[in-house]
Amino acid sequence: MRARVAIVLVFAGLLAVAAQPGEPGESPAGMAAPGQWGASWEPTPLPTAPTLKNVPWLQALVDATPEGGVLALKPGRYSGPVVVKKKLIIDGGGGKAIIDGGGRGTVFTLETSGATLRGLTFTGSGDSHSNDDTCLNVRGHHNVVEDNAFEDCLFGIDLKQSNENVVRRNHIRSLDRTLGLRGDAIRLWYSMKNVVEQNVVVDSRDVVVWYSNDNVIRKNVGKRGRYSLHFMYAQHNVVEDNEYDDNSVGIYVMYTDGVEIRRNLISHSVGATGLGIGFKEASNSVVEGNSVVYCAVGIGSDLSPFEPDSTISIKDNRIAYNGVGLNFLGDKPGTTIEGNIFEGNIDPVAAQSGGVEGNHVYRGNYWDDYQGFDRNSDAVGDTPYELYAYSDRIWMEEPTARFFKNAPLLEALDFLERLAPFSTPDLLVKDEAPLFDKPQRGTP
Repeated sequence: MRARVAIVLVFAGLLAVAAQPGEPGESPAGMAAPGQWGASWEPTPLPTAPTLKNVPWLQALVDATPEGGVLALKPGRYSGPVVVKKKLIIDGGGGKAIIDGGGRGTVFTLETSGATLRGLTFTGSGDSHSNDDTCLNVRGHHNVVEDNAFEDCLFGIDLKQSNENVVRRNHIRSLDRTLGLRGDAIRLWYSMKNVVEQNVVVDSRDVVVWYSNDNVIRKNVGKRGRYSLHFMYAQHNVVEDNEYDDNSVGIYVMYTDGVEIRRNLISHSVGATGLGIGFKEASNSVVEGNSVVYCAVGIGSDLSPFEPDSTISIKDNRIAYNGVGLNFLGDKPGTTIEGNIFEGNIDPVAAQSGGVEGNHVYRGNYWDDYQGFDRNSDAVGDTPYELYAYSDRIWMEEPTARFFKNAPLLEALDFLERLAPFSTPDLLVKDEAPLFDKPQRGTP
């Protein structure tokens, strides 16, 4: 991840004066050309020959179809590469038409606006990361890409400076590579107001939203990837009703403001980097109504909220059966934790910066380790919920000691500290009105 961030920062320096994207083929003022990385304002040259011999070449059929026409493909295999520069509807008959790139370069480039690609199977891109070998490269606006299959692709669907497109009900699988060498299933780069919905992504690397604002990502499924969704330098995006399972990281929000994360199910983000939802120097975001279960860390916050006077709201979520339910790296105030269910976590809250009580607001959460009473039967605990760090401070302050977390010796030390503290423990959490009864909520 560090290597990738370093690469992004290099590009960020080159793109610092970039303007908003215009029409396909238009270079943003002042933007340095990134060479083979993907100069999206440069017109794509039409291919001169197919990659597969003795297979019908789809480019010839595209060229023969008039502007605004419908190209209904017969079942069978068609050779790439293909570049579409006019408004068309291309229908593959429910995936029976297969567009094969022969393992070379990008299979299909959609360099137009108002087109529809439906019911196609894309396969056989090249494996060059420097050339962004992709099954489908979208460089236009108001296009619809739906009900397609993407198999053996380095990158699946790559939107560059492309606005108000719809990407829905596609099934995407990467090339068979180790996790870090797979390509991204879906990538939005300087692309605004797109809808990405009901897609299934398996065995790919990431779904990324970089420098892209006002997009909606909903009802997607992501399995066995690295980042099931990764934001960077993006603003005002909505993430709702997705299911992310068995990925290294569920949703990661990095250098980003205004993300709304609602009603998602995130589970089994395990391993050394396992994280359900993470914030890195992010601000003004909402995490509401999600279930984050069986992760190494449920929700992690690193120097967030970052901007002065900004907030992060964590509300009405189920945070359950994680190693750490809520983890703070860096002592930045401004997070509100309200109405959540904390149950079955080994540690409900942890902080690598020492005591964090007072920096954040805890109100009306359910804590399964609450030890108070509810004598007046108002469903609120009579005394505040307080969480102290005793021997936990060792692994919170010394990351290498985390290897011994929950070891018998640390458990014994923790017992002795609670029995007769020989140092002042850190107060991590104080919830003045903890819920006494667990709320009955359906999972997202």
